[in-house]
Amino acid sequence: MKIAFLADPLAGFKTYKDSTFAMMREAAKRGHAVYAFEQKDMALEEGIVTARVRHIELTGDEHDWYKVVSTEEVRLSTLDAIIERKDPPFDMEYVYGTYLLELAEKQGACVFNKPSAIRDNNEKLAIAQFSEFTSPTLVTSDEARLRAFHAKHQDVIFKPLDGMGGTGIFRVKADGLNLGAIIETLSENGAQTIMAQRFIADIVKGDKRILVIGGKPVPFSLARIPQAGEVRGNLAAGGTGVAQPLTARDLEIAEKLGPILAARGLMLVGLDVIGDYLTEVNVTSPTCFQEIMQQTGFDVAAMFVDAVEDGVAQAQQRQKVK
Repeated sequence: MKIAFLADPLAGFKTYKDSTFAMMREAAKRGHAVYAFEQKDMALEEGIVTARVRHIELTGDEHDWYKVVSTEEVRLSTLDAIIERKDPPFDMEYVYGTYLLELAEKQGACVFNKPSAIRDNNEKLAIAQFSEFTSPTLVTSDEARLRAFHAKHQDVIFKPLDGMGGTGIFRVKADGLNLGAIIETLSENGAQTIMAQRFIADIVKGDKRILVIGGKPVPFSLARIPQAGEVRGNLAAGGTGVAQPLTARDLEIAEKLGPILAARGLMLVGLDVIGDYLTEVNVTSPTCFQEIMQQTGFDVAAMFVDAVEDGVAQAQQRQKVK
């Protein structure tokens, strides 16, 4: 198959931990042709979505890890699978990209995750659809409501709805220190909607990333444990990743959400769980493939490429039926 990855610049990959690289490596190992392109490489002309793609080969070298075999302009519909792996920020430019990919789908392309599903499932707000698994949460831009929420719960996390890697996350304890300044800054004086959640003390045990592929959970999570003095477990914020088997509660959450999200076209999802509570549903470019594989031996990338192959086969079968 021809598998193309829509990703950020390849030169920035840290291959020892990059999940997209793990996917590429597994695809290449199976004999699939690997292509890469960036969002800026896409174009819509005369109703057809195309992209300037690079056919790459993996070299096995840690630093010069790929070589470009060829570069060509292709209709996206001529590729067997497109894997959307562009990192946030989820800004309007990102949204424009999903519109182009959605049009490419209508022209016959197979895109994973489904572009419209990425748009419709905000990584912070999606938890509201599964409130039985969440801690008390408020989403608003209104300062009075945010202050009242803090007064009720005393220990609260405030965060933006479009952040990644732990950016913009603040904890305000019972003393309310800097509460007003934090609300004003995050909400841009009431112009921006933000999220407040009751603080979950189990963060000291880690912010667990549970990967769900094709509706089925990977049997190990990566608990991202905050460094001393931090409330953010994100690896990008200095957290330490420790792989561990899923708990009974982890499984309950993953097995409930997995089939629902897969039916929406979300082949790969990263559920974030602290203690017994769901905190985020990551759908843009979930990570932690390599950390889990390195620590447990479970081949997450193989499970993912299996799902891609199955997804393409099912799409081809539907085309035949038509």
